[in-house]
Amino acid sequence: MNSYPISIRPFGIHAILLEWPSRVDVAILEDILQFTQYIKECCLKGEEWEIVPAYNSVTLIYREAPINFKELKTKLLDWYKEDIKVVKRQKNLWRLPVCYDEDFGIDLKELSEKSGNTIDELVKLHTSHIYTVFGIGFLPGFTYLGGVPEELQFNRRPEPRSKVLKGSVGLAGKQTGIYPQDSPGGWNIIGKCSVPMFDPKAKEPCFISVGDQVQFHKITKAEFDLYEIESEVGIYKLEKIVLDA
Repeated sequence: MNSYPISIRPFGIHAILLEWPSRVDVAILEDILQFTQYIKECCLKGEEWEIVPAYNSVTLIYREAPINFKELKTKLLDWYKEDIKVVKRQKNLWRLPVCYDEDFGIDLKELSEKSGNTIDELVKLHTSHIYTVFGIGFLPGFTYLGGVPEELQFNRRPEPRSKVLKGSVGLAGKQTGIYPQDSPGGWNIIGKCSVPMFDPKAKEPCFISVGDQVQFHKITKAEFDLYEIESEVGIYKLEKIVLDA
């Protein structure tokens, strides 16, 4: 692992927050994921611990009893300094279908006018890049994807919409992501994904993990309708490529 300056502070009586340097950086995320894997396997074993990595931080939650902050902080700093053997973990690349028809990509025309790129050029840019999952939150299953090319980095909308439809694919700053359910939102909407991102009835409600990668591929409206039906009845096959950790 790398060794970054980390800060540790209480986050209520049942949680503790570890923070790495405040920037979006794949190397920092990898360092965080290696450390969380290590403490899960070697230090904080058991299902009573919830460990939530995102961007440049990790939240440790222990609901059984209040955390002894000073004691755990000392242990965490010692564990982080240890010569940890890199733990191999599975990392996946998910290829997700998106329909960029203007009925779904309701902001595409405006973004095209702002950027000087055609709609087809914007779509090609969005589908030609591979994105890293830096965090999951805001809504259950909402994936914050980093690695957006500069030409697609648009500010959030000045006024959020009161309702963004489930499956909508948005852009905001250096991030892209998929709304897992109907929700208010201020991201620029460029398409719609036919795959549900969160299923509370599933064994793993969110199939994507922090550290995974995502690439979008363009589909037609007819394909969208077909894949949506297949997803609803549980026969759609997700495209997953297992990567070296």
